[in-house]
Amino acid sequence: MDTRFPIGARGIKVVALGGGHGLYASLSALKLITRNITAIVTVADDGGSSGRLRKELGGLPPGDLRMALSALCDDSEWGQTWRDVLQYRFESQGELNGHALGNLLIEGLWDLLGDTVNGLDWVGNLLDVRGRVIPMAAVPLEIEADVADRDRGITTIYGQNKVAKSHALIRNIRIEPSDPPVHQEALDAVRDADWVIFGPGSWFTSVIPHLLVPRLRTALSTTKAKKLLVLNLESDGETALLDAAAHVLSFHECAPQLSLTTVLADPDAVENWELLHSAAALCGADVMAHPVADVAARGHHDPLYLAAAYRRAFLEVAPA
Repeated sequence: MDTRFPIGARGIKVVALGGGHGLYASLSALKLITRNITAIVTVADDGGSSGRLRKELGGLPPGDLRMALSALCDDSEWGQTWRDVLQYRFESQGELNGHALGNLLIEGLWDLLGDTVNGLDWVGNLLDVRGRVIPMAAVPLEIEADVADRDRGITTIYGQNKVAKSHALIRNIRIEPSDPPVHQEALDAVRDADWVIFGPGSWFTSVIPHLLVPRLRTALSTTKAKKLLVLNLESDGETALLDAAAHVLSFHECAPQLSLTTVLADPDAVENWELLHSAAALCGADVMAHPVADVAARGHHDPLYLAAAYRRAFLEVAPA
């Protein structure tokens, strides 16, 4: 056994940042390597079930938090059954239509306990999750984006859902409030981590927002943890005009003081390797090419391949 990679006990301490399906894939991979996982999850969703609950109840949108908890469920029959319960969506002609049962469970615990992090911990205990889930900020966030339009010049789009579907060139991204409160548990996890992982996921609405929270950005910049950036497999509605190198450049522009250790890219998802290496160098990072795509689901990361890539990255830069 390679003693540079602690497999026993709970394993190395990893913090994963993001939201939605990208973070779900990352956490599904990480739980194959370690139980010492903290997911720090975006809280800007304003669409679907989460958006409706956020508007009605005024609290954090629970959807991305629910997805992270589901990803970290234990692989036992107990864990997988409760994962399916959390992910179950109602279909009806009434107000419950489209709501995820897990969203309602989380909202109920928040209301009952009066504590967001404690409520998520209770859900985690129920599911026997391999790690912990913490919101990126203690209050719900709004996302604003300045986009370039051929006919109208620079215009501003408001709201996570609209930004994600903009299909425009995003020039600038902001959050409101600009300096939100942050849970101490999130800052402590970043400070104590061995590795911090950014992405994959919706670039400007799930990954980049973490860099826009001042106290979280400071923690990420000062931690001694190594940092890995996972690139997406293809462009989406908010990155239609960005290649792999441009993703890394936008990351660097949002947090130029934050250095990276590794940029992970699937070999089939990079058009210009020279540009990608140059962009990664600005962040102080090396580029690691490793197949991570799910061959059965275009644009999605395969958790097993991603776990192999993470393990390789952790080993390659582990101390002798």
